[in-house]
Amino acid sequence: MSKIVPLISSGVAGPLGVLHLPRLWMKASLAAAGKLHPDYPGIGCGYDQMTLDALGINIEVFKTFIATKPSYTQLEAWVKKQPGVKLTKADIYRHNAAIRGYIHEDATRKTILDSCGVADDGSCNPGAVDLNNLDDWNIFWSEELK
Repeated sequence: MSKIVPLISSGVAGPLGVLHLPRLWMKASLAAAGKLHPDYPGIGCGYDQMTLDALGINIEVFKTFIATKPSYTQLEAWVKKQPGVKLTKADIYRHNAAIRGYIHEDATRKTILDSCGVADDGSCNPGAVDLNNLDDWNIFWSEELK
């Protein structure tokens, strides 16, 4: 069985409005089931940790919940019940702005664009969300469609 490339973008939010949370749920769930593509961490130190920190959720508590195999809507319901969770409109706005505003280091941008056959000439949007999308789509294409 092939491992699954997570194709939910970090630029997607569920009903709570929290960007990246659907992708974090997908990656962590796939990892817990042994189905995540090896190029991806189940819960990494970038957007994943940013999202957990912004919500005020401990990574180990999150991992334990993910091991119960919740649906996405079950995850959001669980998030809302966590003690000290940060879900005000201002909290979510700050988090979403941080996700949208994150720019990869030059070397990371170059690596992603090179692997996709795109010139690193400044013509591509430098936002990490968009670059990560290109990376996901390229890995999916090269391993499932090529």
